[in-house]
Amino acid sequence: MIDINELVRENVRKLKPYSCARDEFKGSDGVFMDANENPYGNLNRYPDPLQQELKGLIADLRGISIENIFLGNGSDEVIDLCYRTFCNPGSNKALLFTPTYGMYEVSAAVNDTGIVKVALNESFQIDMERAKPMLSDNTIKLIFICSPNNPTGNSMIHSDVEELIASFKGIVVIDEAYIDFSAKQSFLLLLEKYPNLIVMQTFSKAFGLAAARVGMAFADKLIIHYFNKLKYPYNISTINQEAVILKLRKKEKTLAEIKKISSEKERLARELGKLKITQKVYPSDANFILVKVNNADYIYNRLIEKEIVVRNRSSVAENCLRITVGKRAENNKLMNALKSI
Repeated sequence: MIDINELVRENVRKLKPYSCARDEFKGSDGVFMDANENPYGNLNRYPDPLQQELKGLIADLRGISIENIFLGNGSDEVIDLCYRTFCNPGSNKALLFTPTYGMYEVSAAVNDTGIVKVALNESFQIDMERAKPMLSDNTIKLIFICSPNNPTGNSMIHSDVEELIASFKGIVVIDEAYIDFSAKQSFLLLLEKYPNLIVMQTFSKAFGLAAARVGMAFADKLIIHYFNKLKYPYNISTINQEAVILKLRKKEKTLAEIKKISSEKERLARELGKLKITQKVYPSDANFILVKVNNADYIYNRLIEKEIVVRNRSSVAENCLRITVGKRAENNKLMNALKSI
């Protein structure tokens, strides 16, 4: 059985966290004269540092206990906390399966943590023959797996991922930023089985709240405890908490929007596949499509001239463009532009 305490950096285990005014008094009524706040205004009070109301709604949405939920200023804060909690600067490493989300590597560099990269196979799945020997490297403390993966769009094979979680003596972080667009099963169901598993999700994608910057981590309550020790006291503003709360109380609208996006994705994939410039349209469980074209740089620049912005991912996937699914009119404009190239 993995002991989470043994995986946590010694200085983090010993850390006495900052205690803010709202940590010491948790009530909602009274004359507040404890936090040096301005008594005037509508946004003059500090936000709930542990976001209890919002976490209650998320617990209902995902079927997860509040004590297993951490909320970050976007998933990027969660990624950073993983490094700060588990990786000793200058000596530990993280394992990545590439191409994948770039912030895993950037955050590693910020935290002076090494990176070990294993390339995904031709189907953009984890190459298990190359991955499994890496698990014996005691300097590797974290594994990041993005599923559905960015920028490829595919979900990782569930049994492969579970094998890695079960075999690894460190922490496995599964980034499910796009899970609401996928028909595949979430790895949340494995949380009770594996204490070394962290599942990240976000309100930036399916819930349309990219500007609000609220990311979620679901994990063993001890991991959540350490994240709360390290996070900044008021990491999510009242405005952003209320934006998510409002969205969660209108879930039906979000579900309807997801259906529209999924339908448009299927249509867009079919139309892209008919173009002469298209070499391959990769299957996607996300809200974007990775397309291999004849000359990505040329096509990208021609689209820019027509004021259409896609993502050129040639640096990580040869001659590939990543196209986010837009509204029907936006997708039509894109297709008309591509047909003219």
